[in-house]
Amino acid sequence: MGRVTERRRVVRIRDGAVSQRADTLVGEEPLEIRLNGRAIAITMRTPGDDFALAAGFLVSEGVLGRPEELARITYCAGAQGPDGSGNTYNVLDVRLADGVPLPDISLERNVYTTSSCGVCGKASLDAVRTTARWPLPLAGGPRLDPALLSELPDRLRAAQRVFDRTGGLHAAALFAADGRLLDVREDVGRHNAVDKVVGRALERGDLPLDDTILLVSGRASFELVQKAVMAGIPALAAVSAPSSLAVDLADESGLTLIGFLRGTSMNVYAGADRMALPIPATP
Repeated sequence: MGRVTERRRVVRIRDGAVSQRADTLVGEEPLEIRLNGRAIAITMRTPGDDFALAAGFLVSEGVLGRPEELARITYCAGAQGPDGSGNTYNVLDVRLADGVPLPDISLERNVYTTSSCGVCGKASLDAVRTTARWPLPLAGGPRLDPALLSELPDRLRAAQRVFDRTGGLHAAALFAADGRLLDVREDVGRHNAVDKVVGRALERGDLPLDDTILLVSGRASFELVQKAVMAGIPALAAVSAPSSLAVDLADESGLTLIGFLRGTSMNVYAGADRMALPIPATP
């Protein structure tokens, strides 16, 4: 198995003083995901929770929605990894249960992921409409108390164990409506962290996650909104800004999208009807 962290020598400069020391870095390695033996995606990820990552990715692609649709996930013994190495933990194969149709996705269709941008070639509202397992727009969900939301970033930060050692990881956390932390995953990529959270929920049979709040570090991209919608999550909050397409998708799909969640300040970009406070009329 690949390492979550690695040690490297660095030259440290502090106030003109120069020294050498060992520093802890977050691990980053390629992972090739195969579906019934056929390569469909490559992602740069932090090793760990690889099976959940693959399952969550397939939820976001509309392939999986229930645990019984997944037969098994295994590392490919003897396979050559996407980096040309023989590390079999960098290649895994997802096998669907009998009767589950194979989707029309492949590397040739440019379903390629990186640690920064998520799934390329998927930036289409139509793609979400046609593959979502749950009725859209998303209905119900928790009433969102701004005071409770303001506490979530600190709870996420307190649960980031690897970040404390490296300072180089993103995180995704799933909270219950009352603010209880249900799960948190870390990865060099925001979208990978979300896939790991969603994949673990699939394994538990918890989809759709229709009474939860997803919090992500960094910005809210289209891909993150897509993954939340495909998992049935009604509310997504980010500590930084959303993109315009992320807001469009959130608005159309009925997801509450919150950005710049910092202390008691936040911007609600879509789905403000779930907020537990009066919303002023548009001037």
